[in-house]
Amino acid sequence: MKKVLLMSFMFWTMTSFIQADKPKKIIFFGDSITQAGVQPKGYITQLQEMIEKKGEKANYELIGAGIGGNKVYDLYLRMEEDVLNKKPDLVVIYIGVNDVWHKASYGTGTDADKFVKFYQALINKIQANGAKLILCTPAAIGEKTDSSNQQDGDMNHYSNLIRELAQKNNLPLCDLRKEFLEYNLKNNPENKDKGILTTDRVHLNELGNQFVAQKLFPLITK
Repeated sequence: MKKVLLMSFMFWTMTSFIQADKPKKIIFFGDSITQAGVQPKGYITQLQEMIEKKGEKANYELIGAGIGGNKVYDLYLRMEEDVLNKKPDLVVIYIGVNDVWHKASYGTGTDADKFVKFYQALINKIQANGAKLILCTPAAIGEKTDSSNQQDGDMNHYSNLIRELAQKNNLPLCDLRKEFLEYNLKNNPENKDKGILTTDRVHLNELGNQFVAQKLFPLITK
């Protein structure tokens, strides 16, 4: 009996040690903004550098899973291969720009009710797989501060939908839409359409990537 107890204790100790030594795997799931996030000045790369400066490089594994042009249903369709099969501890969902932007630019997009249904399905599947989640609101389609960007109304609406999903599911939220608007109000006195945090109204410049990394850092390392 003592031998069995000793072996059980040793197994438990070894298992606990292995689990403690395992890095926290974080997948960033999104569109072209996230696809660019793994580039030298991208927000995922900057997060990795921030983690390394903190002396915790061995404790985290950051994986970018962004594909240009993706909308929320694209994420749902490739979730199994690009997220679930990799067994992440945490998934950061950063989607919504194309669901809004493509309505005007290509005559496509995602209706609000379908957006919520696909997004909730993502949440359900990822949570069922044992991973935690952080949701992000889409940041910008145009940086003007006087509410004259063509799709400000839809951007605010879809951001509200994500806020409601975060609240409903008791999930942490990185409210990039709110943060970008506040930053531009303070730092865009000329009411420029781009060039403050974005290169082209949508995609992040170096400062924009840094800004996103700073907002996500306390959430992913909590």
